[in-house]
Amino acid sequence: MTVRHDGTLVEWLGYATARLETADGFVAYLDPGRYGVLDDYDARDGDLVCVTHVHHYDPDGIERVAKEDATVVVYEGVDAADSDRDLTPVDDLPYEVVRVGEAERLELDGAEVRSLPAYNEPDGPHVDENGEPHHPRGLGVAFLLALGDTTVFWPGDSDALEAFRDLDASLFLANIGGSVVMDRREAAALAEALDPDLVLPIHYDTFDLLEADSAAFAADVAGRGVPVVLDERGVS
Repeated sequence: MTVRHDGTLVEWLGYATARLETADGFVAYLDPGRYGVLDDYDARDGDLVCVTHVHHYDPDGIERVAKEDATVVVYEGVDAADSDRDLTPVDDLPYEVVRVGEAERLELDGAEVRSLPAYNEPDGPHVDENGEPHHPRGLGVAFLLALGDTTVFWPGDSDALEAFRDLDASLFLANIGGSVVMDRREAAALAEALDPDLVLPIHYDTFDLLEADSAAFAADVAGRGVPVVLDERGVS
Protein backbone atom coordinates (compact mmCIF):
# COMPACT_ATOMS: atom_id res chain seq x y z
CA MET A 1 0.00 0.00 0.00
CA THR A 2 1.13 3.54 -0.74
CA VAL A 3 0.38 6.14 1.91
CA ARG A 4 -0.21 9.73 0.82
CA HIS A 5 0.71 12.41 3.33
CA ASP A 6 0.89 16.16 2.65
CA GLY A 7 1.49 15.45 -1.05
CA THR A 8 4.26 12.96 -0.28
CA LEU A 9 3.90 9.29 -1.18
CA VAL A 10 5.27 6.92 1.46
CA GLU A 11 5.89 3.18 1.14
CA TRP A 12 7.37 0.68 3.56
CA LEU A 13 9.15 -1.88 1.39
CA GLY A 14 10.27 -4.18 4.21
CA TYR A 15 12.71 -4.33 7.12
CA ALA A 16 13.97 -0.73 7.54
CA THR A 17 13.42 0.35 3.92
CA ALA A 18 11.12 3.29 3.30
CA ARG A 19 10.51 5.12 0.02
CA LEU A 20 9.30 8.73 -0.03
CA GLU A 21 8.31 10.70 -3.13
CA THR A 22 7.34 14.38 -3.09
CA ALA A 23 4.76 16.01 -5.31
CA ASP A 24 7.66 17.36 -7.39
CA GLY A 25 8.95 13.84 -8.04
CA PHE A 26 11.94 13.90 -5.68
CA VAL A 27 12.51 10.39 -4.33
CA ALA A 28 14.31 9.49 -1.10
CA TYR A 29 15.02 6.09 0.40
CA LEU A 30 15.88 5.26 3.98
CA ASP A 31 18.04 2.21 4.81
CA PRO A 32 17.34 0.22 1.62
CA GLY A 33 17.78 -3.53 1.51
CA ARG A 34 18.83 -6.59 3.51
CA TYR A 35 16.99 -9.81 4.22
CA GLY A 36 15.69 -10.10 0.66
CA VAL A 37 13.22 -7.23 0.95
CA LEU A 38 14.38 -5.73 -2.37
CA ASP A 39 15.08 -8.96 -4.27
CA ASP A 40 12.20 -8.23 -6.66
CA TYR A 41 12.71 -4.48 -6.68
CA ASP A 42 14.87 -2.56 -9.15
CA ALA A 43 13.53 0.99 -9.43
CA ARG A 44 16.78 3.01 -9.51
CA ASP A 45 14.74 6.17 -9.07
CA GLY A 46 16.18 7.53 -5.83
CA ASP A 47 17.61 11.04 -5.74
CA LEU A 48 18.62 10.61 -2.10
CA VAL A 49 19.55 7.51 -0.11
CA CYS A 50 20.24 7.66 3.63
CA VAL A 51 21.91 4.91 5.68
CA THR A 52 21.76 5.05 9.47
CA HIS A 53 24.29 2.37 10.53
CA VAL A 54 26.22 -0.69 9.41
CA HIS A 55 23.42 -3.17 10.19
CA HIS A 56 21.31 -1.40 7.55
CA TYR A 57 24.13 -0.93 5.04
CA ASP A 58 23.44 -2.97 1.90
CA PRO A 59 25.29 -1.92 -1.27
CA ASP A 60 23.06 -4.14 -3.42
CA GLY A 61 19.99 -2.50 -1.92
CA ILE A 62 21.43 0.93 -2.62
CA GLU A 63 22.11 -0.07 -6.23
CA ARG A 64 18.50 -1.19 -6.63
CA VAL A 65 17.07 2.16 -5.52
CA ALA A 66 19.59 4.87 -6.45
CA LYS A 67 19.80 6.87 -9.66
CA GLU A 68 23.22 7.17 -11.25
CA ASP A 69 23.46 10.74 -9.97
CA ALA A 70 21.97 10.03 -6.54
CA THR A 71 23.37 11.47 -3.34
CA VAL A 72 24.02 8.74 -0.78
CA VAL A 73 24.23 10.03 2.79
CA VAL A 74 25.90 7.55 5.15
CA TYR A 75 26.77 7.88 8.80
CA GLU A 76 30.52 8.26 9.20
CA GLY A 77 30.70 5.27 11.54
CA VAL A 78 29.57 2.81 8.85
CA ASP A 79 32.55 0.63 7.92
CA ALA A 80 32.08 -2.40 5.67
CA ALA A 81 34.95 -4.09 7.51
CA ASP A 82 32.85 -4.12 10.70
CA SER A 83 30.38 -6.52 9.10
CA ASP A 84 30.69 -10.27 8.59
CA ARG A 85 29.04 -9.74 5.20
CA ASP A 86 31.08 -9.23 2.02
CA LEU A 87 30.30 -5.57 1.41
CA THR A 88 31.54 -2.91 -0.98
CA PRO A 89 33.25 -0.19 1.08
CA VAL A 90 31.14 2.92 1.41
CA ASP A 91 33.67 5.14 -0.34
CA ASP A 92 33.73 2.76 -3.33
CA LEU A 93 30.03 3.18 -4.07
CA PRO A 94 29.50 4.63 -7.58
CA TYR A 95 27.53 7.63 -6.35
CA GLU A 96 28.10 10.97 -4.71
CA VAL A 97 28.68 9.80 -1.14
CA VAL A 98 28.35 12.24 1.74
CA ARG A 99 29.47 11.13 5.19
CA VAL A 100 27.75 12.69 8.20
CA GLY A 101 28.44 12.71 11.91
CA GLU A 102 25.99 12.49 14.78
CA ALA A 103 24.68 16.03 14.52
CA GLU A 104 24.92 17.56 11.07
CA ARG A 105 22.69 19.38 8.62
CA LEU A 106 22.89 19.16 4.84
CA GLU A 107 21.08 21.21 2.26
CA LEU A 108 20.64 19.30 -0.97
CA ASP A 109 18.78 20.09 -4.14
CA GLY A 110 15.30 18.91 -3.17
CA ALA A 111 15.85 18.01 0.46
CA GLU A 112 17.33 18.95 3.79
CA VAL A 113 18.95 16.25 5.89
CA ARG A 114 19.65 16.39 9.60
CA SER A 115 21.42 13.62 11.52
CA LEU A 116 20.95 12.98 15.23
CA PRO A 117 22.53 10.58 17.72
CA ALA A 118 20.67 7.26 17.90
CA TYR A 119 21.52 4.45 20.30
CA ASN A 120 20.41 2.14 23.11
CA GLU A 121 21.00 3.65 26.51
CA PRO A 122 23.44 1.68 28.72
CA ASP A 123 20.98 1.72 31.62
CA GLY A 124 17.97 1.06 29.41
CA PRO A 125 16.03 -2.10 28.56
CA HIS A 126 17.66 -2.86 25.22
CA VAL A 127 20.97 -4.40 26.25
CA ASP A 128 22.47 -7.84 25.76
CA GLU A 129 23.04 -10.55 28.40
CA ASN A 130 26.26 -8.78 29.42
CA GLY A 131 24.49 -5.47 29.93
CA GLU A 132 25.96 -3.95 26.78
CA PRO A 133 23.70 -1.89 24.50
CA HIS A 134 22.83 -3.64 21.24
CA HIS A 135 23.39 -0.30 19.50
CA PRO A 136 25.92 1.71 21.53
CA ARG A 137 26.32 5.41 20.95
CA GLY A 138 28.55 5.97 17.94
CA LEU A 139 27.19 3.04 15.96
CA GLY A 140 24.49 4.96 14.10
CA VAL A 141 22.24 7.95 13.70
CA ALA A 142 18.65 8.98 13.18
CA PHE A 143 17.56 11.15 10.27
CA LEU A 144 15.17 14.09 10.06
CA LEU A 145 14.40 14.85 6.41
CA ALA A 146 12.64 17.90 5.01
CA LEU A 147 11.07 16.83 1.72
CA GLY A 148 8.71 19.30 0.13
CA ASP A 149 5.97 19.99 2.67
CA THR A 150 6.80 16.92 4.73
CA THR A 151 9.29 16.57 7.56
CA VAL A 152 10.07 12.92 8.14
CA PHE A 153 11.66 11.47 11.27
CA TRP A 154 13.29 8.03 11.12
CA PRO A 155 15.00 7.13 14.42
CA GLY A 156 16.94 4.21 12.99
CA ASP A 157 17.85 1.55 15.53
CA SER A 158 17.50 3.39 18.80
CA ASP A 159 15.74 3.75 22.09
CA ALA A 160 13.02 6.38 22.34
CA LEU A 161 15.53 8.99 23.43
CA GLU A 162 14.53 12.09 25.36
CA ALA A 163 16.17 14.28 22.71
CA PHE A 164 13.73 12.98 20.10
CA ARG A 165 10.69 14.28 21.96
CA ASP A 166 11.19 17.93 20.98
CA LEU A 167 11.62 17.35 17.24
CA ASP A 168 9.23 18.94 14.78
CA ALA A 169 8.15 16.15 12.43
CA SER A 170 5.00 15.82 10.37
CA LEU A 171 5.61 12.13 9.64
CA PHE A 172 7.05 9.73 12.21
CA LEU A 173 8.36 6.43 10.84
CA ALA A 174 8.16 4.55 14.10
CA ASN A 175 10.60 1.71 14.71
CA ILE A 176 8.49 -0.76 16.74
CA GLY A 177 10.60 -3.92 16.44
CA GLY A 178 11.41 -4.06 20.14
CA SER A 179 14.11 -6.29 21.65
CA VAL A 180 17.12 -4.44 20.19
CA VAL A 181 15.25 -1.15 19.56
CA MET A 182 12.31 0.71 21.07
CA ASP A 183 9.22 -1.48 21.40
CA ARG A 184 5.70 -0.58 20.36
CA ARG A 185 4.80 0.92 23.74
CA GLU A 186 7.91 3.09 23.86
CA ALA A 187 7.34 4.15 20.27
CA ALA A 188 3.71 5.02 21.01
CA ALA A 189 4.76 7.24 23.91
CA LEU A 190 7.30 8.93 21.65
CA ALA A 191 4.62 9.44 19.01
CA GLU A 192 2.46 11.20 21.58
CA ALA A 193 5.35 13.49 22.52
CA LEU A 194 6.23 14.26 18.90
CA ASP A 195 2.56 14.84 18.01
CA PRO A 196 3.15 14.44 14.25
CA ASP A 197 0.44 14.66 11.62
CA LEU A 198 0.88 10.95 10.88
CA VAL A 199 2.66 7.88 12.28
CA LEU A 200 3.66 4.91 10.13
CA PRO A 201 5.35 1.97 11.91
CA ILE A 202 8.15 0.08 10.12
CA HIS A 203 11.05 -2.27 10.98
CA TYR A 204 9.00 -5.10 12.48
CA ASP A 205 8.15 -8.76 11.75
CA THR A 206 11.04 -9.23 9.30
CA PHE A 207 12.22 -12.06 11.55
CA ASP A 208 11.35 -13.36 15.04
CA LEU A 209 13.59 -10.89 16.87
CA LEU A 210 11.51 -8.01 15.50
CA GLU A 211 8.08 -9.53 16.08
CA ALA A 212 5.58 -6.82 17.06
CA ASP A 213 1.83 -6.34 17.32
CA SER A 214 1.29 -3.54 14.81
CA ALA A 215 -2.48 -3.46 15.36
CA ALA A 216 -1.97 -2.94 19.10
CA PHE A 217 0.55 -0.19 18.34
CA ALA A 218 -1.90 1.54 15.99
CA ALA A 219 -4.68 1.33 18.58
CA ASP A 220 -2.37 2.73 21.28
CA VAL A 221 -1.28 5.66 19.11
CA ALA A 222 -4.82 6.42 17.94
CA GLY A 223 -5.97 6.34 21.56
CA ARG A 224 -3.45 9.09 22.28
CA GLY A 225 -5.09 11.26 19.62
CA VAL A 226 -2.33 10.88 17.01
CA PRO A 227 -3.21 9.83 13.43
CA VAL A 228 -1.66 6.48 12.50
CA VAL A 229 -1.70 4.19 9.48
CA LEU A 230 -0.39 0.68 8.77
CA ASP A 231 1.32 -0.35 5.54
CA GLU A 232 1.65 -4.11 5.95
CA ARG A 233 3.17 -4.58 2.50
CA GLY A 234 6.53 -4.52 4.25
CA VAL A 235 5.70 -7.45 6.54
CA SER A 236 7.54 -10.60 5.52
